[in-house]
Amino acid sequence: MTNTTRVKRKIVKIDEEKCNGCGLCIISCAEGALQIIDGKAKLISDKYCDGLGACLGDCPQGAISVEERDAEEFDEKAVEHHLEQKKHAEEKLPCGCSSSTVTQFEKQETCKCSSANEIRQESELGHWPVQLTLVPPTAPFLQGADLALIADCVPFAYANLHQDFLKNHAVLVACPKLDDFSAHQARLTEILRQAQPESLTVIHIEVPCCSGLVHMAKKAIEASGKNIPLKDITISVRGERL
Repeated sequence: MTNTTRVKRKIVKIDEEKCNGCGLCIISCAEGALQIIDGKAKLISDKYCDGLGACLGDCPQGAISVEERDAEEFDEKAVEHHLEQKKHAEEKLPCGCSSSTVTQFEKQETCKCSSANEIRQESELGHWPVQLTLVPPTAPFLQGADLALIADCVPFAYANLHQDFLKNHAVLVACPKLDDFSAHQARLTEILRQAQPESLTVIHIEVPCCSGLVHMAKKAIEASGKNIPLKDITISVRGERL
């Protein structure tokens, strides 16, 4: 059995009531001591935290502080091993998605005709990520934008999605049936509160469960305290706009 040495020292403390799971502190922590779990930042091990508080200034909610308490000693070798394991784990992910990879694309004008017989439609997506769970409320592409909240299945049914709904919109993707509805509603509320978008358009499939996305949007607008115009667009399973 390994004896764990505990000493009284400075270590970070997270107020889960204030934390909105934006993930900015994850980027700031060079030791990888923090992780988003169930929509909240958590200190995964005392021994990974050096107590210097590099993450404090990057928390927009003021949810992180430094306290002095009995804790496991900071272990630099354990941190190196942890970061190495984390690196390999991330390399194995098929998509590489993370709440810390927020990217806004520069719009490029390209020829849409690759040959006389083929017309290529260019992507109108202006940023990454798009999954609601992964988009931090502080993402620059959300600020004052026209938001499109799109159900997961819509892109497979509606062929002209890019031109009609992605162009000039910030995009959020979610499923009201299979995803964590409460967590999504809380994240959307915080996005509306912080980003103060110009409008919110919900695009969903005609099936009953998918209309839950509209309910989510209405509740989020109400909870945010913002007066945001809401537009509801329904797509049939055959790809028709109803």
